[in-house]
Amino acid sequence: MDYETKIFPRTGGYGRYNRVVVVFSWFPDFAVMLNLFSDVFYTSIPEFYHCKPDAQLLPPAFLPSNLSRQGYLNLTIPWVNGSGLSHCELFKYPHNASDLSAKFSRERVSCTVGWEYAHVAGLQSNFVTEWNLVCSDYWKIPLQHICFMTGWIWGYILLGTLCDWLGRRRCFLFSISLSCLLGAAVCLSRSVVAFLLLRLCQGAMLAGVFVSSYIIRLELCDPPHRLMVAMIGGFFAMFAELLLPGLAALCRYWPVLQAVATLPLILLLSYWCCASMFPESPRWLLATAQILRLKRSLQEFSSRNGVCLHDDMYPGETLLSEIDSAYGEDCQAAYYSVLELRRTRVIWKNCLILSFTLFIGTGIQYCFTRNLHSYSSNFYFGYFLRVITGALACIFICLSVNHFGRRGMLLLSAIITGLSSLLLLALTQYLRGGLVLVLSVVGLLFSQALAMLSAFFASEVMPTVVRGGCIGLVLAAGCVGMAASSLMELQNNSGYFLHHVVFASFAVLSVLCIMLLPESKRKPLPDSLKDGEKQRRPALFLSRPDRDDLPLLCARPARSEYDPDNYSCLVSATRRMLTKDKSPYRIAVPTDSPLLSDSETLENGSVREVAS
Repeated sequence: MDYETKIFPRTGGYGRYNRVVVVFSWFPDFAVMLNLFSDVFYTSIPEFYHCKPDAQLLPPAFLPSNLSRQGYLNLTIPWVNGSGLSHCELFKYPHNASDLSAKFSRERVSCTVGWEYAHVAGLQSNFVTEWNLVCSDYWKIPLQHICFMTGWIWGYILLGTLCDWLGRRRCFLFSISLSCLLGAAVCLSRSVVAFLLLRLCQGAMLAGVFVSSYIIRLELCDPPHRLMVAMIGGFFAMFAELLLPGLAALCRYWPVLQAVATLPLILLLSYWCCASMFPESPRWLLATAQILRLKRSLQEFSSRNGVCLHDDMYPGETLLSEIDSAYGEDCQAAYYSVLELRRTRVIWKNCLILSFTLFIGTGIQYCFTRNLHSYSSNFYFGYFLRVITGALACIFICLSVNHFGRRGMLLLSAIITGLSSLLLLALTQYLRGGLVLVLSVVGLLFSQALAMLSAFFASEVMPTVVRGGCIGLVLAAGCVGMAASSLMELQNNSGYFLHHVVFASFAVLSVLCIMLLPESKRKPLPDSLKDGEKQRRPALFLSRPDRDDLPLLCARPARSEYDPDNYSCLVSATRRMLTKDKSPYRIAVPTDSPLLSDSETLENGSVREVAS
């Protein structure tokens, strides 16, 4: 049975209860993004820091009290032209030195007693200042981000597949429970290794929370509301990102900020107690043929939407009886995984293309944000500009995609992203600072639109039976693009130019790949692998109206003698007739005796034969 046309409208459609569940599915996005973007504040390097002066490196006869604070720093820390005091070195004086103002050879050594930091963005201490991850230990900062993104990658793949095996609700509850425990454990970490491992595991669980809530809200919507429902979830994520600087300023210390970011996850545990706030998807139950659970779910949705599944006039003709007729009593549940993509062609192609576009959309953002840092070194300038462009990208998608289609707007976003990247790559040294800023902002806006639209597009064209695993693969590719920026920082930005060239080339190549995608605007979600294989691209150009498109031989496929829908209707009608006490039309039997009995009729007939 087709869920979109035969079951969804008869259970209330996108009714009151569906809307309430969709609203509750937005709050996990806020909690997840609060934990995701807090990583920016944890790994922020202070703008000003230097070594602590070491009195052991000075001559014994030197008295620091004779100098001012700045004079003392100038004597103990080397001065680097263009950047001020050295970040990683100290002066070491000979023991026999008497006049420090005279010029003599001084040895430069690494910091011996730690560092002094200015206030980090919004925080007084973070992951960097807690364990002095500067100078020779700087590589641990991008390593932390790579570990965090690795957790998200594995979480998307494994827990996305778990969504297809156990269901959306069970995967959500499993992920939210472990993410709360791991978030609390991160607050108590006392070493760099413990922090890295806990953040890796927490990232995996947060990915499971995000993908399960993202899928459930789309499977409970009708086609006209899917886009707005997905984009409002994006606005919840933007609100969390916008709220983080204020929370960091109030918390002041990174363990407190981590505890505050974990608090919304703990509140989401209430979904475990109240199943109606986050129910199982009836679409997934039907696609996997779990009939008993499906009927209970449909009864709950219909009753909460104010729709009755039973017909008083014809009690045998109900939706539940049609489901029983179509599937039977011995129907076994069938579960699928992403490994089923090996037997498909169209689904695998669509998944690969959308993974590629999301990888480009997230990876190329580093090229644009780096230009913003060169324009202004203020942390909040680049941070809030990225949030504003993300909100504008959501608004752009809301206003354009339902009118011009998913594929067309995805193609436009890829074209503008590629052009902005190519212009910055070729003409940065010839353009003024204002033009570089404008191109960077435009590229950042449309690259975020490309990433968001790729994820939404994937959720619409992937079939229900493997939607969790396929969306997990697509979002995992996006996390690989996010980790690419940390790989550049791990190499001290030595490969930035190659990184920019590769992603600009990929953006141009994605324009050709997007043309192979189908159009999913106002179309029902595919449920089975067979439905997913029908998601083929439309024609690139409309045919001329005066062109004769009739084929020479009109080959019609042979009609099947067995139609499951007609058969279920026949069985329902038969049961209805059998359950009725009286038929609506009955032939009246005369109570009076006939004028002629059977014997008289026979005698009259024999007399007529003799007379003739």
